[in-house]
Amino acid sequence: MGFRPGYIRLYETGELFERIKGLRALLSPCRLCPLRCGASRLDGETGVCHSGALPRVSAAIAHFGEEPPLSGRFGSGTIFLSYCNLKCVFCQNHEISRSGDGREVTPEGLASMMLRLQREGCHNINFVTPTHQAPQIAESLPLAIENGLDVPLVYNSGGYDSVETLRLLEGIFDIYMPDIKYGSDLNGLDLSGIHGYFSNARGAVREMHRQVGNLETGPDNIARRGLIVRHLVLPDGLAGTGEVMRFLAADISTDTYVNIMGQYRPVYRAFEDPRLSRRTTDTELEEAVETARQKGLNRIEGYC
Repeated sequence: MGFRPGYIRLYETGELFERIKGLRALLSPCRLCPLRCGASRLDGETGVCHSGALPRVSAAIAHFGEEPPLSGRFGSGTIFLSYCNLKCVFCQNHEISRSGDGREVTPEGLASMMLRLQREGCHNINFVTPTHQAPQIAESLPLAIENGLDVPLVYNSGGYDSVETLRLLEGIFDIYMPDIKYGSDLNGLDLSGIHGYFSNARGAVREMHRQVGNLETGPDNIARRGLIVRHLVLPDGLAGTGEVMRFLAADISTDTYVNIMGQYRPVYRAFEDPRLSRRTTDTELEEAVETARQKGLNRIEGYC
């Protein structure tokens, strides 16, 4: 038999509907993410993330710039969700994450987007910044499944996720792809306005790995299930690459698929901080890759 996404099994047993109920309960008062802001999102309030009861989408496209196991030949079906629970001063998608570029859609509309991307040949459906809209994604799945959705779902987050929420998502997402932005809580507070970033990210990544394990690909080298971790190298070691790689090798797996990314550029409010006002150098990127190797990691995507 071929690969069957976990969400289809949950649908067939009826468990998916229980998960939807549990996830919606986390919306009012909102405690979906570690911020636990308490907004009554089902009653018209918006959370600290500026999101309400309906999903908000900026774009839904076949994306060819993701990791090779996701993009493959026909692209990753990427749905860019608006807003974010982080406040990164260097955000390269700040029009979406901070300004909320996009429009609200119904669960039926979200299901339609997934099905269109699958029809276009995309290898997966890749939700970018799903943390604050996980219940809405789950709620859209029954209709999508009933109309033939059968590709893996990707949870592509900033890493500031709640273990409580992730446990309700077990089996819904076959692929988790979090960032680990910083190797210290201090830099998370300084650069993303978030308390306890690294502490929470470590717990979240442990839970993600418990659910899906190391990345598995099919005969076509396309991802089917597992964990991919992204780490953006920042100037002057601000990302704490050594601590991030030590954590992954020691606490997760030396076979963790890690993409060490080198596309940092100063945008948004980065110029307000002299440390962030330049691009990373080739030497910094090479050192980050070498650090990952030295910590024992052996599935490194290098940098792009």
